[in-house]
Amino acid sequence: MAFPHQKWPNPVKKKTPRGTFQEPFNAEPPRSALISSYLTPADFFYKRNHGPVPVVDDIERYCVSISGLVENSKQIFMKDLRMLPKYNVTATLQCAGNRRTAMSKTRTVRGVGWDVSAIGNAVWGGARLTDVLELVGIPKLTSTTQFGGKHVEFVSIDKCKEENGGPYKGSIPLSQATNPEADVLLAYEMNGEPLTRDHGYPLRVVVPGVIGARSVKWLEAINIIAEECQGFFMQKDYKMFPPSVNWENINWSTRRPQMDFPVQCVICSLEDMTTIRPGKVKISGYAASGGGRGIERVDVSVDGGKTWMEASRIQKSGIPYVTDDGNSDKWAWVLFEVTAEILHNTQIIAKAVDSAGNVQPEKVEDIWNLRGILNTSWHRIQVQVAHSNY
Repeated sequence: MAFPHQKWPNPVKKKTPRGTFQEPFNAEPPRSALISSYLTPADFFYKRNHGPVPVVDDIERYCVSISGLVENSKQIFMKDLRMLPKYNVTATLQCAGNRRTAMSKTRTVRGVGWDVSAIGNAVWGGARLTDVLELVGIPKLTSTTQFGGKHVEFVSIDKCKEENGGPYKGSIPLSQATNPEADVLLAYEMNGEPLTRDHGYPLRVVVPGVIGARSVKWLEAINIIAEECQGFFMQKDYKMFPPSVNWENINWSTRRPQMDFPVQCVICSLEDMTTIRPGKVKISGYAASGGGRGIERVDVSVDGGKTWMEASRIQKSGIPYVTDDGNSDKWAWVLFEVTAEILHNTQIIAKAVDSAGNVQPEKVEDIWNLRGILNTSWHRIQVQVAHSNY
């Protein structure tokens, strides 16, 4: 089954979710909120947690330890991080389970019942991980330390039942962590403001282009290790299995942990089964791809896939979006829009192509998996046209 999650607090009344919902707290905004701006405000950024939200009160004493297969271990305090060059990286984070509810309609899956809004785009501010690792003697563009370290493990303050009460953790390859072009951050700001508790205050990892599970919040420790992290969410979750695998025959060791997210596209201006008036209708939404790949094209059909129109794409207002151009944000989504005339009940479909030519699968049945992750199938919504009697 797809486990239910909490509805988004009413943004008009500005209700706080703290103390009013079960733990762990997981929530997504209405899909229409995502296309109201290129950058997603913190209040409308999806919230994914695996345990109670930690509280860090003494910011002066808070530090991150760096140890493992390095010559010298070190403790990094917030004042140390702020002395390093600050970088701002615009990046989209997406939960691997985004659109899980739609996949669960095909066959039963396990996981939080996300609709289409477990995704958001923000400017993250902080220190580059490459600069931080240089403080313990690991140069940029290093794939193996002199002591055999090949992976960087991030350990959270967050405690979760899947780790038997231990901390949430995940890892990325050292070659990615030490590559300045990968833009991995230890972030202390989101959209120019200090991180909120829900989004990892006081410090989180941001790994652009990779599923959100690897961008560990509430960072407590960084370990340089020989093998990838052996934590639950690296080894027994967030792996992509074929439709033939079920809970009786699953072998977790046969798949690598999921990292980059595939090309994705969602209509946000209309809900499924929306009733509209006949005439011109604006169709808009978001499209994104992992690994720093841009969006080459968004195609929209208003006749169930018989014919297609190309939608316009935009990131920053007043700056034309060009895939993989230096003025474009390579880690960020694009918002798309097209206007079409709709006179009868129909199915609207949106699909995207990224800069590597990757396309979305047509049918969700072809990519069904028991954990319901990476539903990147064509996004389809039904609309009904209400004809006036006057």
